[in-house]
Amino acid sequence: MTARIRIPSLLSRAGTASALTLAAVGGTALTPGAVTEAEAASVSARALQVAAAKKGSPYRWGATGPRRFDCSGLTLYSFKKAGKKLPRTAAQQFNRTRRVAADRRERGDLVFFHSGRSVYHVGIYAGKGRIWHAPKTGDVVRLQKIWTSSVSYGRVH
Repeated sequence: MTARIRIPSLLSRAGTASALTLAAVGGTALTPGAVTEAEAASVSARALQVAAAKKGSPYRWGATGPRRFDCSGLTLYSFKKAGKKLPRTAAQQFNRTRRVAADRRERGDLVFFHSGRSVYHVGIYAGKGRIWHAPKTGDVVRLQKIWTSSVSYGRVH
């Protein structure tokens, strides 16, 4: 996949432009495999919609959908449906995302729950301090307020 860029009209009339010219006017050079901020946001927004649509689906340890989920199975499934591949476990997903400060978090970012250095749970940030997640055995996929400060945020890129 190649990132889509918006080239100022001055450059589009001139034809092609070098990376230095693009940088000088605030453009972005084409990078194979790169994703623009808008594309990343749309993937996260779609993943959030997919997770919300799974409201009420039963929790099952090790399940990755489409009818039952564990926590990382829900995030994996949601992002896959949105067009982005994630690894299987919460810890692997943590290692694959870009850290985001709590005050810069956005809807669709992943929320990782920690005990010491161990990541034990993941959900998708829904805004207003809430996440969509598959909590535990006997529960269902649901929207819930974040219950601890031992969390970090990761952006799927």
